Amino acid sequence: MTSHKTVFFFVLPVVSIMAVALIVPAAAQQQTATAEKEQHAAKPQRSLPDEQKTRQYFTDLPLLTQEGKSVRFYTDVLKDRVVLINFMYTNCKDACPLMTQMLIQVRDRLGEMFDNPVRFVSISTDPERDTPQALAKFAKQQKADDPGWVFLTGEKKNIDFIVKRLGQYSPNVEAHSTMMLAGNVRTRHWIKIMPMTPAPGILAKLQTLASES
Repeated sequence: MTSHKTVFFFVLPVVSIMAVALIVPAAAQQQTATAEKEQHAAKPQRSLPDEQKTRQYFTDLPLLTQEGKSVRFYTDVLKDRVVLINFMYTNCKDACPLMTQMLIQVRDRLGEMFDNPVRFVSISTDPERDTPQALAKFAKQQKADDPGWVFLTGEKKNIDFIVKRLGQYSPNVEAHSTMMLAGNVRTRHWIKIMPMTPAPGILAKLQTLASES
C-alpha cells in the first residue's frame, strides 16, 4: 500500500520576499529554517484509518452479481462482514459443484448467522464466459440461490486483479485455486481453509471468526 502526502505550496508576492530578505539577517534565516526543519521531523506521520487501508488493499473495483447488479468489492461485498470466499467457474464439472455442495451443508448449519454476519462469496475465474445469467443458472441448479450468497463476475482485468490480491490467481481457468479464504473483515483476521476440510470444520472456523465481533 502506498502512503500519499499532500504538499501545499504558498506563493508570496515578490515585494514580501524582498522585504524579508532585507529585514532578516542571513544568520536568523538559517536558524529559522533549521528550527522549522526539526519541528517538521518531530511531527508524527498521520496514518490512514484502518478501514481506508483495508479498502485500498481489497479495492473497490466494480463487479457484477448473479443478479446483474453492479457492486464495489470492498464496500458492497466485504465491509462489516464475516466472509467465506471460494473460486469457481460454471463450466466446471467436478470440483466446483462438489465445493458448492459442501458450502451448502455449511450454510444450512449456520442457521440465523447466515447472511448476518456470515456471507458466502463465490468469484468466477472465467468471467469472459460467466455472465450474470450463467452464474444465476449455476446457483439455482446447485440450490445456492440465497440472499446471503453472492456470485461475482465482471471485467476480466478487475477479476484478475482481485484474485491476485487474494493470492489465488492462476492464468489457467481449469487450474483455478480450490483454496477457500475466510475472514472477519472488521477485525482484519483472515485464514485459509483447505478444500478437503469437512463441513463441521468450516462451520467451526466461521463461528470463531464471527465471535470476534
